[in-house]
Amino acid sequence: MSDLHSETSVAFVRTEQVPASPPPASTSGLQGWLRENLFPTPLQSVLTIIMGAIAGYILWLALDWAVFHAVFTGESGEACRGEGRQDGACWPMVFTRFPQWIYGFYPVAERWRVNIVFLLGVLSLVPMLTPTLPYKKFNAIFLLGVYPILTLLLLTGGHFDITASTWLTTFVFVAAVVLPILFLGFVAKIISPALAAISSAAIAGAAALLLVLFSIDFGLTYVETSQWGGLLVTLVVAVTGIVASLPIGILLALGRRSQMPVVKLFSVAFIELWRGVPLITVLFMASVVLPLFLPPGTNFDKLLRALVGVALFSSAYMAEVVRGGLQAIPKGQTEAAQALGLTFWQNMGLITLPQALKLVIPGIVNTFIGLFKDTTLVGIIGLYDLLLIIQTANTDSNWAAPQTHSTGLFASAALFWIFCFGMSRYSMFMERKLDTGHKR
Repeated sequence: MSDLHSETSVAFVRTEQVPASPPPASTSGLQGWLRENLFPTPLQSVLTIIMGAIAGYILWLALDWAVFHAVFTGESGEACRGEGRQDGACWPMVFTRFPQWIYGFYPVAERWRVNIVFLLGVLSLVPMLTPTLPYKKFNAIFLLGVYPILTLLLLTGGHFDITASTWLTTFVFVAAVVLPILFLGFVAKIISPALAAISSAAIAGAAALLLVLFSIDFGLTYVETSQWGGLLVTLVVAVTGIVASLPIGILLALGRRSQMPVVKLFSVAFIELWRGVPLITVLFMASVVLPLFLPPGTNFDKLLRALVGVALFSSAYMAEVVRGGLQAIPKGQTEAAQALGLTFWQNMGLITLPQALKLVIPGIVNTFIGLFKDTTLVGIIGLYDLLLIIQTANTDSNWAAPQTHSTGLFASAALFWIFCFGMSRYSMFMERKLDTGHKR
């Protein structure tokens, strides 16, 4: 009896921890994701099923038109006409005319220059947008300083008549006289007058070197901008507007918040003027009205006028985006900078602007995407951008077919979507990269 009692009363002490049980299947894996995001409540489950059915039906219609009933081979519109071939996309037209969509009317023998411009742009832009790669300063100097000059020389071929070209003479004056003076006052307040003088001399020297480069005949065939077209014009207009709008917009935003009445009045007037006028009106003014105010014999290139108009227009919108970011920074940041003895420009460059620009990354990229899509408006003034060059297929009797127009529009929408979606995803990546964990 005592032995039985001793056997049943011995305590057991576990020496190993019990393995953790797996989470319920309804809260992990694919089933958990579906339940949390698509079917959390009965109402959302019904909405998910309805929207999924609509999306599936639209996807089926798109695949049926673009793939199942599409025509993929042929030499003319005859391949897309006839019984049973009028309900699907006419892809032979896209394959045949795709080079023209990229280069426009650029001479075939000189398209290698455009290819070099595209290649250099990608090779310099990708490292610049990759946060982990080194030598960002040298990359930025090449991308913002050297690459635009190479692009201008390669695409046009050079052959600039400096003595007769009004716009180039104006550029020389601005680069050699106005910019050094402005830069002198700017740097003198931040660093030292000696460094400002050296920097101003460097700008003047760069302008003189630019003149020498533009006066050299590199043996390239001159190609007028009227022969440019397609994706080339779209990218030139979009990239120029994007690159110019951010720095000009930042200056305008700072000017609008300035305590100096003249600077503030000029910034407010500039922003409200350009924001109150449609872009199509700006392009018409730059193309038709502006030459009427110029001296006789003065002629600005049509593409150059469009670039200036687009850059100024987008800068006004960018200024308001940046101003929103500046207003989101607490006043205590500025007061702390003043307590440390920092000047206004040091505060802006080191403390306020970096935080403000980080906050408005979605707004900045949204402005860039809108500008990229607005490049289609340059077709109104006779510049053959991507959309207009695609629409020319409708006037080609060789490709006359019921689905030619729809196929061209579908292809253009796909190209625009690729660029815009890429910018959107990169902005989301940068938001996650720069997130400091203050959001709740």
